[in-house]
Amino acid sequence: MCVGLPAKVVSIKDGMALVDASGAKREVSAELLDELDPGDYVMVHAGIAIAKITDDDASEAASVMGEL
Repeated sequence: MCVGLPAKVVSIKDGMALVDASGAKREVSAELLDELDPGDYVMVHAGIAIAKITDDDASEAASVMGEL
């Protein structure tokens, strides 16, 4: 099973996004996503932002992960 983590985009530069995932900040590749802006939420897997998600999606995913 693969697990993606929700994260909020803090900044973007040269195809890389600095994201905040529950307080942990890291750089991930943003090459797969078009029109990504600071403040957007993404699903991150293996160091790659794989999909844009809504704020509600991010909250729900964080809640489920917290229960595990």
